[in-house]
Amino acid sequence: NSTQKDSDGPWGLDSLGLSQRELVLAEALQMEYDALSRLKQDKGSQSHGPALPPRPGHSPPGGGSLLRGLSGSDPSLDHLQPGGSHSPRPSPARSTPPRDIYRKEPLYILESPGKGDYLSSSYGGSGSSYGPLLAPPKGFHPPPGDVPPTVPQTTVPRDVNLFTPEVDQPKLSSGEMLSYESLNDALSKLNGDWSSPRGRRANGDQSGKPVARSKTLPPQVPPRTYVPVQKSNKNHRRVSADPVSLGPRMNGFGYELFQVSEERDEEVAAFCHMLDVLRSAHPCSVHSKNSGFVWSPSVGPEELQQGLGVSVKVTVISDHFREPITFTCDVSSTVDLLIYQTLCYAHDDLDHIDVDHYLLKVCGQEEDDKTASTMNHSILLQERPIKQTMSLHVERLVQSVKALCSSLAAVETPDITSALNQLPACPCRLQPRVQKDPSVLIVRENREKVVEKLTAAVLDLVELYCSTFNANFHTTPQSSRHTAPTQEAGLVTNVLSFSVYAAHRIPITWAASYEGFFLSCSLTHGGEELCAPQHTSKQQVSKYLFHLVVWDQRVCFPIQINQLPRETQLTVTLYASALPPPGGAEEKGSKQRRSIEPLGWVTMPLFNFRHILTCGRKLLGLWPSTPGSKARSSSPNFSQPDSVILQVDFPTSSFEVLFSTPAPGEFCPQYDFSRLDQHSQRQLQDVLHKKSLFWLTPEDKRLLWEKRSFCQTESGALPLVLASAPRWEWACLPDIYALLRQWACLNHLDALGLLHATFPDQELRRTAVQWMDSISDPELLDFLPQLVQALKYECYLDCPLVRFLLRRAIGDVRIAHYLFWLLKDNLQDSQFSGRYQHLLAALLCCVGRGLREEFDRQSWLVSILAKVAQGVRDASPSGRQTVLREGLEEVKQFFSVNSSCRLPLNPGLLVKAINIKLCSYFNSNAVPLKLSFQNMDPRGDNINVIFKSGDDLRQDMLTLQIIRIMNKIWIQEGLDMRMVIFRCFSTGRGRGMVEMIPQAETLRKIQGEHGVTGSFKDRPLADWLQKHNPKEDEYEKAVENFIYSCAGCCVATYILGICDRHNDNIMLKTSGHMFHIDFGKFLGHAQMFGNIKRDRAPFVFTSDMAYVINGGDKPSSRFHDFVDLCCEAYNLIRKHTHLFLNLLGLMLSCGIPELSDLDDLKYVYDALRPHESEEDATMYFTRLIESSLGSVATKLNFFIHNLAQMKFASSEERPVLSFAPRVYTLKTDGLIRNLFVCQHIRTYSPSKGYMFVVKVDREGQQGSVLVQRSFEEFYELHNKLRLIFPSSKLPSFPSRFLIGRSRGEAMADRRKDELNGYVWHLVHAAPEVAQCDLIYTFFHPLQRDEKPGTVVNALQSKPAVSGKVAGEVKLSITYKSDKLFIMVMHIRGLQPLQDGTDPDPYVKLYLLPDPQKTSKRKTKAARRTCNPTYNEMLVYDRIPRGDLQQRVIHLRVLGDGAFWENTLLGQAFIPLKTLTPGQCWADWHQLSMPSTESAR
Repeated sequence: NSTQKDSDGPWGLDSLGLSQRELVLAEALQMEYDALSRLKQDKGSQSHGPALPPRPGHSPPGGGSLLRGLSGSDPSLDHLQPGGSHSPRPSPARSTPPRDIYRKEPLYILESPGKGDYLSSSYGGSGSSYGPLLAPPKGFHPPPGDVPPTVPQTTVPRDVNLFTPEVDQPKLSSGEMLSYESLNDALSKLNGDWSSPRGRRANGDQSGKPVARSKTLPPQVPPRTYVPVQKSNKNHRRVSADPVSLGPRMNGFGYELFQVSEERDEEVAAFCHMLDVLRSAHPCSVHSKNSGFVWSPSVGPEELQQGLGVSVKVTVISDHFREPITFTCDVSSTVDLLIYQTLCYAHDDLDHIDVDHYLLKVCGQEEDDKTASTMNHSILLQERPIKQTMSLHVERLVQSVKALCSSLAAVETPDITSALNQLPACPCRLQPRVQKDPSVLIVRENREKVVEKLTAAVLDLVELYCSTFNANFHTTPQSSRHTAPTQEAGLVTNVLSFSVYAAHRIPITWAASYEGFFLSCSLTHGGEELCAPQHTSKQQVSKYLFHLVVWDQRVCFPIQINQLPRETQLTVTLYASALPPPGGAEEKGSKQRRSIEPLGWVTMPLFNFRHILTCGRKLLGLWPSTPGSKARSSSPNFSQPDSVILQVDFPTSSFEVLFSTPAPGEFCPQYDFSRLDQHSQRQLQDVLHKKSLFWLTPEDKRLLWEKRSFCQTESGALPLVLASAPRWEWACLPDIYALLRQWACLNHLDALGLLHATFPDQELRRTAVQWMDSISDPELLDFLPQLVQALKYECYLDCPLVRFLLRRAIGDVRIAHYLFWLLKDNLQDSQFSGRYQHLLAALLCCVGRGLREEFDRQSWLVSILAKVAQGVRDASPSGRQTVLREGLEEVKQFFSVNSSCRLPLNPGLLVKAINIKLCSYFNSNAVPLKLSFQNMDPRGDNINVIFKSGDDLRQDMLTLQIIRIMNKIWIQEGLDMRMVIFRCFSTGRGRGMVEMIPQAETLRKIQGEHGVTGSFKDRPLADWLQKHNPKEDEYEKAVENFIYSCAGCCVATYILGICDRHNDNIMLKTSGHMFHIDFGKFLGHAQMFGNIKRDRAPFVFTSDMAYVINGGDKPSSRFHDFVDLCCEAYNLIRKHTHLFLNLLGLMLSCGIPELSDLDDLKYVYDALRPHESEEDATMYFTRLIESSLGSVATKLNFFIHNLAQMKFASSEERPVLSFAPRVYTLKTDGLIRNLFVCQHIRTYSPSKGYMFVVKVDREGQQGSVLVQRSFEEFYELHNKLRLIFPSSKLPSFPSRFLIGRSRGEAMADRRKDELNGYVWHLVHAAPEVAQCDLIYTFFHPLQRDEKPGTVVNALQSKPAVSGKVAGEVKLSITYKSDKLFIMVMHIRGLQPLQDGTDPDPYVKLYLLPDPQKTSKRKTKAARRTCNPTYNEMLVYDRIPRGDLQQRVIHLRVLGDGAFWENTLLGQAFIPLKTLTPGQCWADWHQLSMPSTESAR
């Protein structure tokens, strides 16, 4: 199990597709886990020394380097303790092919299509190493005595300093693979992106605190690189899980991240624990590890653009200069250039000076810069020059402040605005409130006050920036954290309020397009509003340093803090009124009619992950308003660099408001449901039958909550009851938790309903996950997509559901496999990508080296296939085959590098090569690829898959998942519907893999064998099955498979509302199994022809399908079996209505366009009809079958699709004969010398007619071979020949149309002579005609030719009843509540009328004794059948239970006559003395004939 074992050798991550971002996150998690492991070992052994004794059989814990280049592969990481054990033997890295043949370009596992990586794109070479990452999810504490495994040591090839540039680091040539960026750069950029495991307080004995969801990268300036440094040996500690002691701050801004962790953010604190592991690898006594300098933070190339056009003044002071040298340089200049320019001024001759010996040190800061950074790297450069510039150039000062604010997310705080208002007007800032009298600033003290105020405002902004983006620097020393006193939220009666200052970074286009900007603020819990939304005043766009909308207004909610639920979300939406287009005359009164548009929104939890009420100033990035977005992230939008930022201020106080979890109440009443009065029972049952919380009315909720004590016997009712809870505030939780504790443990299927967004309560979700823990691994796979979506509804990153998924992934490779691809697919969701990145990193951290390498290979292969598929799709039709062949060569190269790879479709599919000759593409709009892989198992068949690029396969994936679950339900109930279950998996937006089913054809191709109008004919499917199953027992088995699978498809496609059902989307296996493909339209979203729905039938059930079931064109008893199967399968699924509504409800947020709101979910609810009885549902579905079978629109739809697809028909496709299972040629059978139609024989199956016996003489064959062919088959041969050859080369064919009886003997004699002439001319035609494959296939002997005089080309309908003169009737009889319910289901074996035609039977009932003839009930008449299906319910009211024993049902079957008396076809007397009240009696009853044969 690769999730359980990591080899001791190093891991060649340079060759992996893991993105730098992902690996850093995974490594950081692992290091934190290792530290906690060592801490546990310390406590277990009562040892507090720096060295940890190794456990038996384990290497001492060591942090393997991230990857060579990224971590620097520092060998000191192998020896975290003195005297460490020897490193294990390294394993060879993956070999790399020659550079000119193939080179792996991108990183694959976390690639972001269309977006640049967060880190520079560089790659490690071979020989890199990585410590195995075997750790349970954080927060899952191992059982007592189970010490978590430690990380074995690894050997790394070369030494690169983690935190300082290596002076002697060899530079790579351009041809070599580049190394990763240094670890400090990588980790710093991820500083705000990763929520690490729980930190521990400094005293070490307090429980860890949960880690909040991390923030994303800042909108414009990513957090600067931090540089930790050891102060002295005495402050140097060994690695532990405890936080680093906080030393005194350095002056200014250059400080260590380790010193800000506790004050800044507990997430950052947790990061410090991880980095503490790496820090120990750099002893201060080793000069190469500690150069004695504090390296200044640097920036990446993406920030260079911000420095363009901004200059700084540089002053150089030296003892060698008489006066200071002053010059200016651009902010985007590199530090190296600035040093070189300074030396040019200071020295006349630079030949004897080594520029590398000089560093740049900013005045007043104990940090140096030698990196290829820019002058825009540090905001600290500004403060000292400002204080020294007493001349105070206003324009330059304002420009400097603007540059600073621009670097700090373009936010201008009110303090900065106020300070700038004290300056005179300048061209770059012309506000009316500025200082009008410049003479005020002539006084030195006034200038200093202005500068000091401005400096303080800028530093406050820096501090706000740091706290918002979790940056690794801040402005002033922070005092050690003191635990603030807390007050219980349930006791705070203050109303909730906050202040809104402004919306920053307003796009300039908004100023010209909108007016009247205002904010709407609402409080919600589980999607329900807690009070009326509050609105700000309407304001216009202002221009200060930047464009912004200023409100500076206090928002007060009419709700007290003690009335807020713990998971309350604050949503702020920005609205504005659209302006009329410029130049257009505005109509009178249109101003009042202008639409108010939402422009952006942001949602944040009022209580953080520690359940503390938020306080202080916040910057919140707005998400753009998009229609149809359901799930809303509770994180601000800092992933988009141009997002509008809202500045709000929450009240602060001397204490923290803590929402603690109350204990459950002591008492929760529970009563038996029967104690309710009859009216209340009916009311409650009606509500519970809704099966879903989505359609509960306020009255339903009031009733449920009021009667909750009577519902506890209904386990599945808990989600409905809890959704009816009126309030979730602190004072109400004890009663809710008491109810939750007392309720019977839900099964895992019902527990899914508690993971909806409606239930954000942490304790409730924890209980739901606890109940789900009983689910088996295979069953968990069925619901994994929904659980991954449910993560969006979690309030915090660390939650029981995350722990549950990671723990199960560690224990099962298949779960880990699918969880990886599901998380990777959800990275495309911009709102939740940060959360899914964290979870993906945690998964990679947990699963082990083997799976990480496997995931990389899969991601690599998928990226290659996506490129190939896109190339084929973009190519012209004539050049697609060439493009495909060239692209598949790259796949071939992939397998030359990798010996094997598992397909994302199924981890059990292990392939080792691709068969290029067997690969092709499909002629459809998306041009999917048909790929054939060579199985790693030499005894296994080739693995064929379809790869699609450009199609969103998530909908297909969901549809197939639901059908798979339906099939499992049927099988669990003992009903095998013979469904074909195949896999489809999305590997990213717009691409994915689909499993190919062998030996299957589309209905279009099958019907096309009978011509373009084949969809209107009844025999194509039966003939095709007969062709591939020539033996009678084979064909009978194929028909049985067809009946079951067709019934299953009808039920599944109806419930899911699957549309766009043309004959290319339905396939049939040679074994008779029917199945559907391509689910691009579902939940009733049908294709339209103008205003007409293309899919007008409830589901696809056509006459050619009924022909196969009936064994002919007349209904048979097999059709009864088909209807019963459909109704039984439908009712079994209806019993699980709540499950399917839960599964689809959890997917409302997944982004599938056709599953986006409750109307889509309502379609399934209406299709399942949960409020109806089984009998009513049976009648309903029977009518659907009749409606579908009688629909002409389906066949017309097939025909139109046939015409549309003719343009895609390849000229290479040769026509085939519908009745021939394979193609035969001159080479396989030998030259035909002569053909002679010698006789005709009468046939009766499947229809009356004649077969013509043809004697075939071949060269080199003794004797002749006799074959039987019908006139229609000769006609098909002629038509197919006309598709290949011009009519001039073919003999004329006899006419199909004859006057008179077409089945007469004389007609057969005449046609025999005409066919003789036709076959003689065929044999003597031109060689290309006479020797073509069609003719040799036509005259090749078939299975039916082996039995002279008989034809077995269709299965006869076997009589269901033997020895019954009048047939049988099937009834379902039930008695309950003084009502007798009689469902007339089927009749079989009725006799034809005297004229030989089939009757139009109907059923008439009497309930005897009935002297007044008042009990007559009857069904509708069926048309032209001896085996009718009714499924109609006939009801008798007010039948006392005591009278039931004496009653007898008199049933009569009558033939409906139009102008004469109805004919009695049979009757039965059925006594009810054996009927048990409350039970269903379903059975067949014999029909007999009385002496009188007619009735009215």
